[in-house]
Amino acid sequence: MESSSPVVRVRDLRKSYGRVEAVRGLDFDIHPGETFALLGPNGAGKSTVIEILEGYRDRSSGEVSVLGTDPQHGGLGWKARLGIVLQSTGESGTVTVSEQLRHFAGLHANPRGVAEVIDAVGLTEKAKTRISKLSGGQRRRVDVALGIIGRPELLFLDEPTTGFDPEARHQFWDLVRRLKAEGTTILLTTHYLDEAAQLGDRAGVINNGRLIDIGAIDEIGGSEARVPLVRWRNELGVLREVRTDRPGQVVAELVASAGGEPADLEVVRPSLEDVYLGLVRGTTEGIRAEVEGDETMAGETLADETTVTELRS
Repeated sequence: MESSSPVVRVRDLRKSYGRVEAVRGLDFDIHPGETFALLGPNGAGKSTVIEILEGYRDRSSGEVSVLGTDPQHGGLGWKARLGIVLQSTGESGTVTVSEQLRHFAGLHANPRGVAEVIDAVGLTEKAKTRISKLSGGQRRRVDVALGIIGRPELLFLDEPTTGFDPEARHQFWDLVRRLKAEGTTILLTTHYLDEAAQLGDRAGVINNGRLIDIGAIDEIGGSEARVPLVRWRNELGVLREVRTDRPGQVVAELVASAGGEPADLEVVRPSLEDVYLGLVRGTTEGIRAEVEGDETMAGETLADETTVTELRS
């Protein structure tokens, strides 16, 4: 595979479970060395897409290439090039952190140093502790350590910081940045939108099995979704707000007209979370309208025909 080729290439990906279509015609690429955030609400189809890319679930139709291979036919050599951090592992935890990492390191041709990985995920003081004795957040760090021990070319991080405290999350972000600097391609799913904003180069947003937007982190949603909001209380105490591309000018005019700073004055710049929620809410309303339209189409058609008949008579 040429270095310029996408690490992941998806075209018209579909997955159905009986009559339910969970994934509906997805198209996207993930490029070498980038961190791509796949975002969406619960039940949107993210986990199905991830499992198809990892080779754990067959697609219904479409084309998929991961590291130049169709995941449905990926062998052990192909799987060894992947690092996978699942949402949960069900690990029994009867061995210590070090023992578990040494075991997995032995399965790879060129693994990272066990001590290096344990330190990178912040478990140095727990290296000799049985996994069963760790907290939920600490077990999650073990999952991450197992995912990176083999120096993967493509790393899947599925809700990787669930259960992490704020400090641990920031340490993990530093680790992801180091992996990225080494050239690792990363596919990240997370419900923490600040995490996606911190780590992602690009993002794709899925809702109801459809890809509703894709682009650079600071461009997704379009320019209109990122227009700042100026909010203040007027002399009557009424909360006012206006969206504007020139918030500084609006604030200056407000201060000049009021003879001082208005009460509760603030300038709010939409975050990735704001943009994401706008996208998801908008498409959810569209989906409801589509379903309701399907259910009432026959009735509406009959009503239209009745009206036409009455007009002609």
